[in-house]
Amino acid sequence: MDTFVRPVVGVSSCLLGASVRYNGGHSRNRFLTDELNRHVDWLPVCPEAEIGLGVPRPTLRLQDSEGAARVISSATGTDHSDDLSNVANRHLGRLARLDGYVLKNKSPSCGLFSLPVFDGDGNRLRGTGRGAFAERLTTLLPALPVEEQGRLSDPALREHFVERVFAHARLRALIEGEWAVRDLVAFHARHKLQLMAHSPEGYRETGRVVAKAGAHDRERAAATYAEAFHRALAVRTSRGKHANALQHVFGMISPLLDDTRRHDLLAGIEDYRRGNAPLSLPVALLRHHCTAEDVTWASEQTYLRPYPETLRLRHPVSV
Repeated sequence: MDTFVRPVVGVSSCLLGASVRYNGGHSRNRFLTDELNRHVDWLPVCPEAEIGLGVPRPTLRLQDSEGAARVISSATGTDHSDDLSNVANRHLGRLARLDGYVLKNKSPSCGLFSLPVFDGDGNRLRGTGRGAFAERLTTLLPALPVEEQGRLSDPALREHFVERVFAHARLRALIEGEWAVRDLVAFHARHKLQLMAHSPEGYRETGRVVAKAGAHDRERAAATYAEAFHRALAVRTSRGKHANALQHVFGMISPLLDDTRRHDLLAGIEDYRRGNAPLSLPVALLRHHCTAEDVTWASEQTYLRPYPETLRLRHPVSV
């Protein structure tokens, strides 16, 4: 059985079912509560409740003020922007140890993408705002995997987010422990294909950092590697890059297989590349043959097991 580092993930409290929304309700997300919940530890935060706005409460909106989007109460006109930002400041010690964050979409405090911005008369001006808490969170922790709840309904975005969360947890566990350069080298070797599947240049950059790690102090080496590692995995992958990574594994085990098994593997990779099969099909075939032929380097690649199998995130054909 695979052993995974258990990530710690921040989350808007309402997404776990807490009745803290402006109307006294919640926005429970079943993927988070019924599936991901078994594999992560949560840090729930409701910025609006935390600053004492109450439940239920008057609605908030983003309002333009000299070119800046401020969070204004629709009932009183009070500006709550700084208070909401300070929630992230107060929690920074805990937030810095997170491996990801899921925010409530369309929220003036937690919304991440394209929130509507209004003028003082309530007329919509543009749709490029970001919630005050979300803005401060992403400023403080730019490398943290962060996603909106609404976008998790997209299989590709969901898979990418979860993959980054578990990779973040693995690197955090390494850096927080007593590690030597050889441990960083081993970590990088296990993540080779995963990095290549997202950013070949990112793989080369992280490799250069590892090669020079012994020449720097541990903290500097770890920080430089972490920055390059997270930047590489933040790049969206594609069918072509996935197929290239699969071909790399195939190349490792091909000499050990007979013609029939080689043909089956190549057919599985090609079916995926053409969009006729899910990524899980060639991955399962490669894992099976790597284990059967005892190809240790390939079987230990995190690319083949980036997160627990029970999440079934590579099963949709669209991924």
